[in-house]
Amino acid sequence: MVEKRNGPTNVLIVGVGGQGVIMVSKVLAQLCQNHGYEVKQSEVHGMAKRGGGVFSHVRYGSAVWSPTIPEGEADVLLALEWAEALRWINFMNPDTGTFIADTQRIVPPFACRARGRGEEAGYAPQTPEEIMAQVRAGYAIDATSMAEDLGNLKAANTVLLGALSTTLEFPVEDWLEVIRGFVPPHSIDINMAAFAAGREWAQAGDKRVEESAKGLHKADVELQQQVITKLEITEEWCKGCDICVKMCPERCLRLNEQLVAELPDPSKCTGCRMCEWLCPDFAIKITNTPVLEAAE
Repeated sequence: MVEKRNGPTNVLIVGVGGQGVIMVSKVLAQLCQNHGYEVKQSEVHGMAKRGGGVFSHVRYGSAVWSPTIPEGEADVLLALEWAEALRWINFMNPDTGTFIADTQRIVPPFACRARGRGEEAGYAPQTPEEIMAQVRAGYAIDATSMAEDLGNLKAANTVLLGALSTTLEFPVEDWLEVIRGFVPPHSIDINMAAFAAGREWAQAGDKRVEESAKGLHKADVELQQQVITKLEITEEWCKGCDICVKMCPERCLRLNEQLVAELPDPSKCTGCRMCEWLCPDFAIKITNTPVLEAAE
């Protein structure tokens, strides 16, 4: 729980385009307004076109004069992507701040320097355990996998809202009421379940690392080896936006006559997962299986 203070409470929300950073910030801002607080919100999302950085400052209290959070004064840093969490961690109050981050990795194209199959990308190397050792309270949560298990990857931001709710003073039902007003009607049930899952997970302690994320990134280095790559495209979901085709480092994807993405020659795919991370419709899934596991 964020400590009571005389000045405004500061929540910094960061991620990349398409993850729902703005939705999270608007839910929080509306919730604060509903409780009678003065709220200031500042956001930057002009580079959000699938992969660009997005951030939003939310400040609330009895009186708030500036919309932006000074460096080192964020009471909560909420990150929807792991590298973005590390890029903004200096904005968190080192003594009282709470760190909440999805362990999802969205590797930008320029980080894919080693282009062989199974190679490590040039990505933030710090593990969740290393970050937890530096913060007063923190959560490295696999929100994306939680949302996927519930049936909708896009609900990952609501999982994180559930975790965030444990650090602020607002009643649970008030969170749920606001969320219902921001999500599509057909996804209300999944988003309610996602919020509950994130909240329950965060309530287990002041510092938590999702079991699946332990040793994250360092484990990737240890597993540099030949892998078997499987690329699956859900044709019904593909809208032919051409992002995967243009961003693939190996130029091995194309649009067919129906304007659906396809992989003509699977041997050219290195399994870098760039297409999967940047697909706005979640139509692409990459599975990299180490050869030793595949042989068992």
